[in-house]
Amino acid sequence: GRGAGAAGAVVLTGCSGGSDTNDTDAGSSASQSAEFNDADVAFAQGMIVHHEGALEMAQMADGRAQNPQVLDLADRIEAAQDPEIKTMTGWLEDWDQPTSADESGGMDMEGMSEEDMTALDSSSGAEFDRMFLDMMIPHHQGAVEMAETEIADGSDQDAVEMAREIVESQTAEIQEMQTLLTELGG
Repeated sequence: GRGAGAAGAVVLTGCSGGSDTNDTDAGSSASQSAEFNDADVAFAQGMIVHHEGALEMAQMADGRAQNPQVLDLADRIEAAQDPEIKTMTGWLEDWDQPTSADESGGMDMEGMSEEDMTALDSSSGAEFDRMFLDMMIPHHQGAVEMAETEIADGSDQDAVEMAREIVESQTAEIQEMQTLLTELGG
């Protein structure tokens, strides 16, 4: 019985020590997040705007898309990018940077003009499916390019890690969309 008691005591000190470490951890992660550079900021600001465009398109698929694979893709884009927007917004707040980069609004929406969005909005069925893929492929390619720049130039580990995930997931989605488009006779 005594052995268990001793082990329990160790665990307890581990716990109280644990809460202290958490405090210092918060401090170290804050100092870590201070190690961001312009590339990290540009990546987060630009990607938020970019993801918002993709979300807007993905949300249009509901009730307009005819192809179940297009609908499924739109759902997955929404599921992946919505939390990423929240994460990147959090980084910018931690870094004391503006979360909406009006200056980097120059990051053109990769071939998505207001006219395109309006046309997409007013289309449905097979026409919507093709238009959605036609617009989303170059849009994803733009995200991959932005992410590759971040991997090359960024200094914030979390941001670089997210950039790697974006390259991986969106490259796979681009291939999927190109295949779909061929199947739809795009």
